[in-house]
Amino acid sequence: MERVDTLVIGAGVIGLACARALATRGRQVLLLEREDTIGSGISSRNSEVIHAGLYYPAHWLKTRLCIHGRRRLYPFLARTGVPFRRCGKLVVASGTAQLTRLARLRSQAEANGVEGLLTLSPGQARELEPELHCDAALLSPESGIVDSHQLMLALQGEMESLGASLVFRCAVESIEPEPTGLRVSTSQGELRCRRLVLAGGLSTPQLLRRVRGLSPAKVPRQHLAKGNYYKLGGRSPFSRLIYPLPEAGGLGVHLTLDLSGNARFGPDVQWCDAPQFEVTQGLEERFKEAVASYWPGVAWRTLTPDYAGVRPKLSGPGEPGVDFALLGPADLGIAGLVALAGIESPGLTASLALADLVAERLNR
Repeated sequence: MERVDTLVIGAGVIGLACARALATRGRQVLLLEREDTIGSGISSRNSEVIHAGLYYPAHWLKTRLCIHGRRRLYPFLARTGVPFRRCGKLVVASGTAQLTRLARLRSQAEANGVEGLLTLSPGQARELEPELHCDAALLSPESGIVDSHQLMLALQGEMESLGASLVFRCAVESIEPEPTGLRVSTSQGELRCRRLVLAGGLSTPQLLRRVRGLSPAKVPRQHLAKGNYYKLGGRSPFSRLIYPLPEAGGLGVHLTLDLSGNARFGPDVQWCDAPQFEVTQGLEERFKEAVASYWPGVAWRTLTPDYAGVRPKLSGPGEPGVDFALLGPADLGIAGLVALAGIESPGLTASLALADLVAERLNR
């Protein structure tokens, strides 16, 4: 039976970042992925936005790791040659009733430590984005976009250069705590490790249920929110990200850009019982109605289905949002085990900082 110091489960952006962070600290790391490629789950089905840290309470992990992760991510992307653009974002108030909410959002973002925020009048906003319709806008210059797959390849490359290994088509079947570590049964055989990181995205609660002796009460209850994306036909009239104010279950149907300047809209919120990655057809008019509040010109443009993602949420419909769940040995009662649950947006932005925190928890 092979023995390794540290096992990481899941080769999405979080698992890759964790494996890299642990290898940087001199750990012998083996990363297991049940699929045949990296980032085939939720890491490849998101908005590819680098978030500034506007939305959540200052004491939340989501906020602290987003801001710290963003400040680390831009230099990492520049150093490794991963394509990105610090294009900025406008969060818009549509209707005078939303002006108070926009002011509260700025106050929250400033309390979080977000840099460079500006509140713009309608005229100032139109100077930046001539087709934008709003009653005020909050400019976040630190927001941006990134090629998420190239980011994951860069993390994989650095991880492997530090001596870590990656095994594909290796599914975890059971996990058994032992006096000197953990025994992990997989579809390719058994392994023993001193440390284990569960970074399975949507599958983390399922992996925790495979830990023998772990109380079901310690497994986070996960809710799935499917989000559809529709792409804009033809040239985008916007050079920045355009977001409405947040809504229940998400950040609203926003306009994001890819690195070629093409625009897409999404995600919406569709609660589901199981992962559904097929984009829902026939939502063009619903999306146009949502977007028209800040871009009336969408009425004359073509939207077509693009792709869908699924967010692993720890709060359900009608419930207030909750923080990331970083469950360490003290939470789970098992030495050497860390599990990451509910890592939705801004998980990609926070990935480097989150990985460092995981490594610190395991070192303790």
